Amino acid sequence: MSGVSDPAETSSAFSHSEILSIIFGLMLAMFLAALDQTIVATALPTIGADLGDFVNLSWVVTAYLLASTTVTPLYGKLSDIHGRGVVLLVAIALFSIGSLACAMSQSMLMLIVSRGLQGLGGGGLISLAQTVIADVVSPRERGRYQGYFASVFAVSSIAGPVVGGVFAQHVHWSLIFWINIPLGLAAFLVMRKMLGRLPRHGRPHELDFLGCGLMVVSSTTLLLAMTSGGVHYPWTSPEILSLLAVSVVTGILFVWRMRTASEPFLPLSILADPVVGNATGAACFIYGTMIALTIMTPLYFETARGFSASMAGMALIPQMAATVVGAVAGGRAMALLTHYKRPAVAGMVLAVACLLAAAVIPADLPVWIWVVLLTVASVGMGMVFPISTVCIQNAVPLHLLGTATGAANFFRALGGALMVALLGAVFIGALGVSETGDFAQLAHGADQGKLHSAFSLVFGGGAAALACGLVFLIAMKELPLRATVREAAEAMPIE
Repeated sequence: MSGVSDPAETSSAFSHSEILSIIFGLMLAMFLAALDQTIVATALPTIGADLGDFVNLSWVVTAYLLASTTVTPLYGKLSDIHGRGVVLLVAIALFSIGSLACAMSQSMLMLIVSRGLQGLGGGGLISLAQTVIADVVSPRERGRYQGYFASVFAVSSIAGPVVGGVFAQHVHWSLIFWINIPLGLAAFLVMRKMLGRLPRHGRPHELDFLGCGLMVVSSTTLLLAMTSGGVHYPWTSPEILSLLAVSVVTGILFVWRMRTASEPFLPLSILADPVVGNATGAACFIYGTMIALTIMTPLYFETARGFSASMAGMALIPQMAATVVGAVAGGRAMALLTHYKRPAVAGMVLAVACLLAAAVIPADLPVWIWVVLLTVASVGMGMVFPISTVCIQNAVPLHLLGTATGAANFFRALGGALMVALLGAVFIGALGVSETGDFAQLAHGADQGKLHSAFSLVFGGGAAALACGLVFLIAMKELPLRATVREAAEAMPIE
């Protein structure tokens, strides 16, 4: 339990410049995955017109979401078995090959299949990047670097729709996929040089194929139900109810398999840990709410306040910038404070209060008041992300580091899909419309009074979700952060 690193760690330690080089490569990899979640949206109408298929257009987004979300925990497990370096390089290669196939697609079916392949690579980029940082930077210092990663998501959320629209309108939609090739090659070359030196913390592992399959089926059917319900099919339709039933049954079988397998794909003891379980719950609710707000906030400004589409997107910039500010502040608190959780708790209390205020203030108040409230709330939400990730990694032994990080990212992505579906259902229900369709389609032309009431319920629902995340954050045990990468890691009780 000593605070002194062992010789193995000292001999393989990275210099500050080498760590910065690794972070640059990881940011490139994360940027690839984050950008492709946003850049396609504004180009979809042009893609549909060029390929002559609007009916299946939503699958261009859904295929990537399904593939990237469901394989995230698999990448974590594989990195524990085979090492981070080779698995991350495989993820970058898969993503780049998928991007090339997308750019060369001549039909909607080919594009959808290529997006699925791209998602198979993209699902590993984010969680593996966070895991690699855990291999080279101590938990005490790791929070400082989370601000860099938060900035990647903020930039991709803002720049993605703009770049996608410009490419589709003024050049060609395939360029949004072609640009991934040089970016992917740069990430591959930067990472290949350093990743071979990453320490291996392995014990002999076996991959639980049955457990993996059950998890993929359960999560895929749940995501299909969440992304199709209220949009393509009514929530009470046989299609949606069947998907939910399959998800529940396979989910129960997955839990049974995790309790009986000799080496389960996702040990339940990880999620039962007072740090990992509560940190995962907090990130699930808070990240999910943030994703839902990035969709609902521009819609609010465009439909309820009469902004143009471009101005509504501009109004989102303070929110995304504030998320980065919060992540940086939360990460620095971890490096400086013994009770590093307190700033994030205070920030979340303020975030809940701001969303409640946005839900109850009169609709005729100046727009800047909403912008300020949502910006302050975003600071509080951003503070939680580095803390939840680092605390999870600090609480598990190194041989389970990839599994725990992958599982946390899986549940965080799942929380995003669930919160978008939930707040979307609240919004559509408050509008009183019975037909299916996306939020923007159903909101345009709706009565202004109903719109304001619907958005009040959305912001109120967001406040309730943040309050649930706050409860998990408060309940999370505040372990001392290790001062070195290996310090006390293998003495952790989780198996």
